Amino acid sequence: MTQITEFNYHLPRELIAQCSVQPRDQSRLMVLDKQTGKLNHKKFFEIVDELKTGDVLVFNDTKVFRARLKTQNGIEIFLLRAREDDIWEVLARPGKKLQVGQTLCIEHETEKLCGEVMSKQSDGTVLIKFDRVPNDVIAFANIYGEIPIPPYVKNIPERLEDYQTIYAKETGSVAAPTAGFHFTEDLMEELKSKGVQFEFVTLHVGIGTFRPMKTETIEEHEMHSEFVSVSKETADRINQAKKDERRVIAVGTTTVRTLEGVANYPLSEGQLGLRQAQAIIDRSRMGNFYLPDGFTGDVNLFIKPGFDFKIIDGLITNFHLPKSTLLVLVSAFAGRENVLRAYEEAVAQQYRFFSFGDAMFIA
Repeated sequence: MTQITEFNYHLPRELIAQCSVQPRDQSRLMVLDKQTGKLNHKKFFEIVDELKTGDVLVFNDTKVFRARLKTQNGIEIFLLRAREDDIWEVLARPGKKLQVGQTLCIEHETEKLCGEVMSKQSDGTVLIKFDRVPNDVIAFANIYGEIPIPPYVKNIPERLEDYQTIYAKETGSVAAPTAGFHFTEDLMEELKSKGVQFEFVTLHVGIGTFRPMKTETIEEHEMHSEFVSVSKETADRINQAKKDERRVIAVGTTTVRTLEGVANYPLSEGQLGLRQAQAIIDRSRMGNFYLPDGFTGDVNLFIKPGFDFKIIDGLITNFHLPKSTLLVLVSAFAGRENVLRAYEEAVAQQYRFFSFGDAMFIA
């Protein structure tokens, strides 16, 4: 069993970034060679020099919505996700005030959104049935809600674009995939000109990404499911890159969980017929295991040391919270000792940390 304390580090509060640098590609970039542990310090726009013609950058194109709402009786509702039955999973504060069967309303001038509390879950979430379909709930929230920034950011940005990637497309996240913040239009054009291939997948960031680990060991922590989508066309192109032995580089830990989660998903019990499952197992044994032909559904993969990465060869990521599942994921990819040494160096060099902070490129 691995203690969560093994993924702790000291971070001065003043190094927690409160906003992105402008332009965003002027942020700092630490380059980590995961084989040797060697570190280099650059600016993010110099990522162009680290990438090769034929490399595949995979982005998470999820789009954040204003997920934080306040009811008339002072209860804060944090929308997490809508289930297939249109019932929403939410966080409520203070949740103790809520009773099953209670009706909650958010009123703004002539507009009103109401919902009935259906149940209170053991994981702390609450199920609410609103009087609008999910897309209309999101539309209401985007007008009257607040941007769901992390608690370590003191000031809520006025514009949703300030907590959004420039390529955000598919609405559904309650937190941004922040590794993508560093990419500007000019930088992406330069990368395209170099022959770097872009691919897009979707993971709607939910409670699985940001809920802290409260257990003593990482093995005891349970990841919550998040919605992911990878089109057949995208899977085909990424598979071709793997066959060509070109690097597949994930932009952000959410992209890692999408790609590796989908790659591992078909092997879980009961998800495929025996013939399909056996074909996938055979491909895996031949060292030719890639993505299935597209996927839409939930993934709750917790990547920890010892994980066998099947898809990604590199990772662009920010600096993550101590004792977080994201730090565990990065450590699984690059080695715990390498990562903690890199974080120690980042603190010494006064890098900016967390959502609006600086970046690492690991390969």
